[in-house]
Amino acid sequence: MFWGKEEKIPSRLKQQLLSRIRPILAKHLKVGEEKIIPEAKLVEELGIDSLEAVEIIMELEEAFDIEIMDADAEKMKIVDEVLEYLAKRIKQ
Repeated sequence: MFWGKEEKIPSRLKQQLLSRIRPILAKHLKVGEEKIIPEAKLVEELGIDSLEAVEIIMELEEAFDIEIMDADAEKMKIVDEVLEYLAKRIKQ
């Protein structure tokens, strides 16, 4: 979605990003880090609600020194889309 259809996130970058966001998501969602996998659905499987989403976005913005637009955040439905977004923003 965010990375581009013609490009794929390099697996090494994806793993690095996943290792950085796992503790953030696990802390806010009160789930084990093993549940934070690329295919996990943020709402249905991880139970994220709107308040948690705002807190997580703020922490990701601080951790990666970026700004995440509300419209972009609303498009993220699975962990992999978060990874794609972060990879694209870091790439710029």
